[in-house]
Amino acid sequence: MQQELSRRQALAWFAQMGVGAAAASAFASAVLGAQRQQRPNILYIMSDDHAAHALSCYGSKINTTPNLDRIAKEGMRFDNAFVTNALCGPSRATLLTGKYSHANGFKDNAPSTRFDGTQQTFPKLLQAVGYQTAMIGKWHLNSDPTGFDYWCILPGQGVYQNPGFIEMGKRQTVQGYVTDIITDKTMDWIRNRDKNKPFCVLYHHKAPHRAWNPDEKHARLYEDQEIPYPPTFDDDYANRATPARDQDMTIEKTLTKADTKIDPPPGLSGQELKKWKYQRFIKDYLRCIASMDDNIGRMLDFLDTEGLAENTIVIYTSDNGFFLGDHGWFDKRFMYEQSLRVPLLVRWPGHIKPGSVAKQPVINADFAPTLLQCAGQPVPADMHGRSIKPILEGQSPADWRKSVYYHYYEFPAPHHVHPHYGVRDDRYKLIHYYTLNEWELFDLEYDPNELRSVYDDPAYAQVRDRMKAELDRLRTELKDTTP
Repeated sequence: MQQELSRRQALAWFAQMGVGAAAASAFASAVLGAQRQQRPNILYIMSDDHAAHALSCYGSKINTTPNLDRIAKEGMRFDNAFVTNALCGPSRATLLTGKYSHANGFKDNAPSTRFDGTQQTFPKLLQAVGYQTAMIGKWHLNSDPTGFDYWCILPGQGVYQNPGFIEMGKRQTVQGYVTDIITDKTMDWIRNRDKNKPFCVLYHHKAPHRAWNPDEKHARLYEDQEIPYPPTFDDDYANRATPARDQDMTIEKTLTKADTKIDPPPGLSGQELKKWKYQRFIKDYLRCIASMDDNIGRMLDFLDTEGLAENTIVIYTSDNGFFLGDHGWFDKRFMYEQSLRVPLLVRWPGHIKPGSVAKQPVINADFAPTLLQCAGQPVPADMHGRSIKPILEGQSPADWRKSVYYHYYEFPAPHHVHPHYGVRDDRYKLIHYYTLNEWELFDLEYDPNELRSVYDDPAYAQVRDRMKAELDRLRTELKDTTP
């Protein structure tokens, strides 16, 4: 019998051996229960720029994601998952370290910013206790991975067609579509691993990052449809601080021919041109997601076939959220909801009740402590995050955080989003653009689209003071000393 097998495989094997159905079922349950006591394998799936409102399990109005929905159906969906710095490299550094950007040293995507691979990371800690570790796909940290038995990464952002890879320091070009290739490489590594050890593999997609080049299979998806426009598509940026108007990330002005792939029809201008650009962008974006969803389905089927599904934690998330025409924008960076919020789906058979939904606020700094605790390891005291393992197992810790802290740094290029930090609780959000000394306060209950700052509204004076005190408390607790 395989070392690890699914319940269905176990029952089929017992039937072939002539074991009665009742006895087979009881014995299969015992075998699978024993497997679940083993240290779990970990498959951590991260996409790039996948907004939570572009997954059907989160109620998307513009696309369906049946394979990602399967993870939610068989596991837990987190409805309040947030990042601490909505940018590719910083988010990945936070994943590895369990620390905010000011503590792990990777604050922005500038070419000179390099991840310090000598510091403590959760893959190193797992590797030290016998886990096989691998990093495959998008890395984007300007240094070679450390703490991995095997790594094969895209240089920089990578490209969609015939991508280059750096495999254990050696460059190669692979023919094909990047999403397929990353999946194939991850399955090959799992298939050829040492089967006597648990594994942790970071399976990181480029999709659906700009420039949104779909594969041939999905190139004409949505071709005859008009994708709905978000309610804030024509935002005029009134009633907010300067940065909402001062940014350079609008569908109307910032998208170029490199994004739309072709010139607009002759004579288009104004609102019609803006809508044309949006349709070109959003359809390619969703096509890239469709390819990724197909490949994640392939991966889930592979785990079933290999008998690994029962003892493997599967996590899906994105490095940050994304504006899908919301506020007339694409990209991320701002602390506004579509950028701050990420999808988070976790499947762990025997530990998570299928179809569960968690409402507690979690952050990407929680991932490292969670994976360590799920593997039976202690969580270092210097990590900023907290393990969500109790939540996965149906508990509601009374002392769970009530608010989350955010800090974005990169300025001026690209997209000219001013640096800011802020705090969000279950109803209010306070943002400080500290280089301008401008503030925003949003009441998310009455203004979920964040169209009107109430920072100067006397009716919110007590809320403003309370949120400022909470912001100061978190900055002190996290030792973020940015002036």
